[in-house]
Amino acid sequence: MPADRQQPHLSHRPVKWEDVPLVCSFPQSAEELFYMFPKASYPLTHEALSAAIEQRSDSTVVLADGEPAAFANFCQREHGGACTIGNVVVAPHLRGRGVGRYLIETMLDIAFTRHKAADVLVSCFNANAGALLFYSRLGFRPFLIEERTDYRGRQAALIHMRLVHGVK
Repeated sequence: MPADRQQPHLSHRPVKWEDVPLVCSFPQSAEELFYMFPKASYPLTHEALSAAIEQRSDSTVVLADGEPAAFANFCQREHGGACTIGNVVVAPHLRGRGVGRYLIETMLDIAFTRHKAADVLVSCFNANAGALLFYSRLGFRPFLIEERTDYRGRQAALIHMRLVHGVK
């Protein structure tokens, strides 16, 4: 395997304010930002991400070889109830290398261990087929489809998925 494709050493920690500029650079287009943060405008600003971090809980950064590589948080957190993962994004150069899986598994662990969640929810737009298949492989199952408008003003379907604690 070429050196740039070797599996990075992955770890995680709570987000730090100095991570914000780098995380803002992860979405590479208006479409990618829409999938990560539908209410934000491209390019993602430090102010918009900082506000989301303030309003949400458990904002987490995955580190690949010590460098920020992915980000997510909970937009909803209910102790003993449901936790909803949001703002999911992976650095472009690390996609397809297990970083996203590590991120979601970390968020699941935080939800089920720290918050005693009964289930964890994610939402994904219909055009993001790769993410829909990814979440399905992790055990998430669709339970609701909501009509939305995408970043271009076109009709979109937001597919809500659930993973019940102890069920895959």
